[in-house]
This record gives sequence, structure tokens and C-alpha cells, in this order.
Amino acid sequence: MTESEPYSGRHSRPGLARPYSFTEGRTEPSVEIAIEAQVQTTRAGYSVPPNATSPQWNVLQLCYEARSVAEIAAHMSVPPGVVKVLVADLLNEGLVVVHATLGEDTTLAERRELIERVLSGLRAQ
Repeated sequence: MTESEPYSGRHSRPGLARPYSFTEGRTEPSVEIAIEAQVQTTRAGYSVPPNATSPQWNVLQLCYEARSVAEIAAHMSVPPGVVKVLVADLLNEGLVVVHATLGEDTTLAERRELIERVLSGLRAQ
């Protein structure tokens, strides 16, 4: 594209820019969250007033039932990095809890089973 050529949108990915507007351009969460971590809305999160245009509210709605970061990303059609930032913000406000799924003593079989569950959940979307 030259300076005189009008912008056609062919050289950019506008669909990717919008999700990062959900996080005000932030790409790193304030706390480390694994992609397989289970996120669940807290009692305080249930009391957040409805706002269908708020990505945070959408995460809260999805997490009435515990879901992995990967599943949330698939439901919202946004990159997992965006979900991690949103979840970290909600976690800092006490609106969600994050359940770690892997520990230091997790066996290889348990790790495989977790990966299979995450993949299965993503395929179901």
C-alpha cells in the first residue's frame, strides 16, 4: 500500500485488534494463569449488573460453571491471552476464583488426561 493508495483493510487483521481493545491493549495478565486453569464466578461476581457489551461480564456469565481459560477463549472467539488478562482483572476484584489444575506432584498420565479434556472442550465449540 502506498501513501496515495486508499486503505483497503487487506493488509491488516481488524478482527484481532478488537479483542485487545477489551484489555486496553494489555497483553500480559497481572498474575500468571495457565491456559488449562479452571475459572469460576464467585458470589460477588454473580451480583455484577448485566452488561452484554462488557467482555468482563461475559466471562462472569460463562464461568457460572467452571471453565478453562481455553474454553472461555473459544466461547468468546478471542485469543487466550486476552482471556488471561480479563480473568486476572476479575480475580484481582474478587469476582472469580482460579483453580489450578496441575501441581508439582501431577503425574504424566494426569497431565495427558487434562490436555485431552481441554482439547475435547475446544473441539465441542
